[in-house]
Formats: sequence, structure tokens, C-alpha cells
Amino acid sequence: MALRDSIKKIYHSIPGVRELCQLRELVLQLKAELAAQRPYEMIATEDALRTHPRFGDQRRLHRAGFRTCSQNLEDGMIAEIFRRVGTPTRTFVEIGVGDGLENNTRLLLLTGWRGWWCEGGVSEVAAIRKSHSRELAEGQLVVCAGMLDATGVASALAAAGVPAEPDLLSIDVDYATYHLWAALPSLRPRVVVVEYNASFPPPIDWVAPAGGTWDGSMLFGASLVAFERLGRERGYALVGCDITGINAFFVRKDLVGDKFLLPHDAATHFEPPRYGAGGHGRRPQDAAMTPRLSGLA
Repeated sequence: MALRDSIKKIYHSIPGVRELCQLRELVLQLKAELAAQRPYEMIATEDALRTHPRFGDQRRLHRAGFRTCSQNLEDGMIAEIFRRVGTPTRTFVEIGVGDGLENNTRLLLLTGWRGWWCEGGVSEVAAIRKSHSRELAEGQLVVCAGMLDATGVASALAAAGVPAEPDLLSIDVDYATYHLWAALPSLRPRVVVVEYNASFPPPIDWVAPAGGTWDGSMLFGASLVAFERLGRERGYALVGCDITGINAFFVRKDLVGDKFLLPHDAATHFEPPRYGAGGHGRRPQDAAMTPRLSGLA
């Protein structure tokens, strides 16, 4: 022990090292203070999530999260929602799917669901047609190519043959997600997944102006409170958000019952931005499939 203390004393006497050690202690102290004030915002890993008291209620969706084809843990959360509310048609619609390899509905497609993918990127659509040629040829998948806006989205989906009550609607188009959902009053999916802007926490009700495009700043989409309001107007209950503060999950009110955590509001379910937690980023194409597929098949 005496030798260790002597070495530590010599080490701390080296110019610059003492200051670095002091800075490290300050950072640790600040992190501890932040954790005490806003404990759930310090969570950054799935392991921490599973043991944190904020997520102890089994009606929350977080513990079910896993990632196979989704960007984060949406695959598991979507599966858990449908385990609770059922899947009578096994159909989906997703607006903003990229190249088709990483989105909220590819796993559903791989497990036998039928659906519609809407994508505005020319190269992305070409990639989908190449990688999913079999599903397209067999009619399991329909691609709606072209940019969709609030004025034309309803007619475009109708022309593509989208049913009035698909099981899932997922929208992720960065800037205009709120306006697209608002423009679909006649579409009555059982479940809706939207990307919200976690930079605007409750009680802020904020929506990006219609007709704009994302410039890479924090000004995109809408706050969770705005989506909660829109969902309530359309007859949907907010039942959860993913740990990264990206996706919000809504269930049609006639299906909710006592299956999800109350109250169904933004204050209860808001998650702050933790971009990078939960596995954010692209996985290799056709990575090993998770065995946890209950609720999908």
C-alpha cells in the first residue's frame, strides 16, 4: 500500500497529469449530479435500461426492444405492441424506407407480412427493386416511388391499393412526418409509428412549418406533445417512445384497454435525445436474425 501511494504521488506530480486528474474528478462529479437530478436521461445502454426503476412497469415497451432490421430497438417494440393488440391483416405501410435494408417494417416483410413501401430517393428505390425482386414479383411488397407531400399522400396510397385499416403505419421522412400523418384522416391503422423531435420536450407543442425541407438543423418534424395532440384528435393513444428519443408509438384507442402504461401522454412517455443508444446505425445486410419473433409470425 505504501508503494502504491508513493507511485501515485510521483505520478500526480508530473506536470499536466495533476490537472487532468482534477478534470476527470470534476467530470465524474458533474455526471453524478446530473444523474441525481435527471436520472433516466443518463441511461445509454440496453443493460442499464433493463435495470433502471423508470422502466420497471411491465406495461412499458422498452424491455421488449430488440433490433434486427430496424435502426434501433423498434423491431422488438413493434412486436410487443402487436402481441398485445393482435394482427388480423398482417399488412403494413411505411413512408420513408431508405434502400429497404434498415427500416421499421423489413422484419415484418421477412416474417410473411404484406405491405407498401413509399420512398422518394431514386437510388434507394432502385436498390429496393434489386434486393426485394422476389417479394415485388409475388405481390407481397408494393413500392410507391416518388416524393410524397401532404397534398398528395392520401391519393397516392389509395392509387397503390393501400387498405383503409392496415395493421401498421410507419412514417419517417425527417421534416414532414407530422404533416403526412395529418393528411391521412381516413387511414385507420391499428398502430402508428412516427419519428418525433426530442429537442422539444413536454410541454412544448411545436410543429415545423408545412412545405419546408430539412436543413440538417434541430428544426424538423414535431414535438411529442404535438404528435400526442394529433393522435388524440384521430382517436389514437400514445403508448410509448423508444429509448433513443426518436420514435413514438400510438395504438388506436379501441384496442388499448389496460394493455399499456397510463396516462397516455407525452409527459409520461417522453424520452430525450440519446442518439447512439440502442444500436443506432446500419447493420450488415442480412445480419443474423434474432430468435425473438413472437408477435410477428
